[in-house]
Amino acid sequence: MTPEAITGFENRLIRMHKHIGKWARRQGITCFRIYDRDVPQFPLCIDKYEDFIIVSEYRTSKTAEGDEHDQWIDLCRQIIAKTLSVPIAHIDFRMRERKKGSSQYEKTDTAGMEQVVHEAGLKFQIQLSAYLDPGLFLDHRITRGMVREEAKGKRCLNLFAYTGSFSVYCAAGGSASTTTVDLSRTYCTWAMRNFTLNDFAARIVFDRDHKEASDLLPLKNGNLVLQRDVLDFVDDCPPSSFDLAVLDPPSFSNSKRMAASFDVQRDHSDLIRRVFRLLSPGGILYFSNNLTTFELDTLPGLVAKEITSQTVPMDFRNKRPHRCYRILRK
Repeated sequence: MTPEAITGFENRLIRMHKHIGKWARRQGITCFRIYDRDVPQFPLCIDKYEDFIIVSEYRTSKTAEGDEHDQWIDLCRQIIAKTLSVPIAHIDFRMRERKKGSSQYEKTDTAGMEQVVHEAGLKFQIQLSAYLDPGLFLDHRITRGMVREEAKGKRCLNLFAYTGSFSVYCAAGGSASTTTVDLSRTYCTWAMRNFTLNDFAARIVFDRDHKEASDLLPLKNGNLVLQRDVLDFVDDCPPSSFDLAVLDPPSFSNSKRMAASFDVQRDHSDLIRRVFRLLSPGGILYFSNNLTTFELDTLPGLVAKEITSQTVPMDFRNKRPHRCYRILRK
């Protein structure tokens, strides 16, 4: 690692922290991205979650191994602590690798620490160290706000819901009800904590506790969290049960708990049609994914408008973190 590369990294961090931090303060935003692989020798994404810094390292062909890698991590910690004025103990490093399967939200081998952060007047629990992702995807900050604005009086559905942030936004927007569906028991429980943090009552039903068909039906009022295979839920749920839906599937999943693998490019058009069966006439679907090469298929009978450029926040300016569409019936 040359002195020039180290100086370049330090200077870039200083500039971006000043620039993005100033913008975030004006917007009342306390969780935001500071740095996104701007200097090739430092392939990191650096996110500020209030008093904590979460650093994601992206493995490349030049990534060091063993003691050399440990020394590089220590160097990065020292630079980040110095330039961002945070204690080293508040800097959480995690490694990201290109993987297929159910590793998107996988648990790490490290004991975690819970923190509560704030966004748009709402509270969300994040986990430091224990999971590959901390629990709140910052690139969908604007999308969550869009959904909130449309949620008033509507029956809202959140599929592949992760920790339920879209559902909490819907409840805050005055939704008639929310239904939150995810295969993971851990993340359904996490979604419940997010509802509780914001003083919204919610009921959770775990997959093993399903006893009657009514356990899987959306509530007429209130908030329901379902631990279930999303594809099974979509097929079993009565038609026209919802008015507004959020669909943010993984790019690929072959979880052992799913009957078949899921590939967003291959399977998205079929899944979107099945979700629209659950929507009332005039229903709206927000569909997104983070596959960089994604291309939306033609969807007969539906009007799809790509809103990616409207939903990518300023702090994600250099990379397109997702593709996002607003879809409705003709």
